[in-house]
Amino acid sequence: MSIVALTCALIAIDGDTLRCGSERIRLLGIDAPEMPGHCQEGRNCAPGDPVASKNALSERAKGPATIERIGRDHYDRTLARVRVNGIDLSCAQIQSGHAIYRPDWDQFAFIATDDVTPAFHPAATRDRPLLSRRSAGEATVRFKPAQERG
Repeated sequence: MSIVALTCALIAIDGDTLRCGSERIRLLGIDAPEMPGHCQEGRNCAPGDPVASKNALSERAKGPATIERIGRDHYDRTLARVRVNGIDLSCAQIQSGHAIYRPDWDQFAFIATDDVTPAFHPAATRDRPLLSRRSAGEATVRFKPAQERG
């Protein structure tokens, strides 16, 4: 993993992807609604308004940014935690209801932690509950406030 302070203007491509120059950056652990025409047939895409999600990310992406590169996805985008003005953008998108948490896309639990605090997130749906299973039973996922994510 590498942490780098960004010196470019971040541009929101959609609600979970940014561009910094020629680098495409996919926010870690979240799925935002797809822009019109981008939800592939057979895929269960995130619910919500894609334009509102993109606009929310665009507003949050203004200011001094830090990127923590985690890896690359199958589209060759950088997978990363991105903070702007000290705010984790993945957490902020989830907390505002503009994205849903995907535990399968957060294998290091950078975005959420398992504990016994009830999950109460507006993006939770019947087919995408914000719960994770453990061998000892069920635990809920609690989203740390964006400001608390270190």
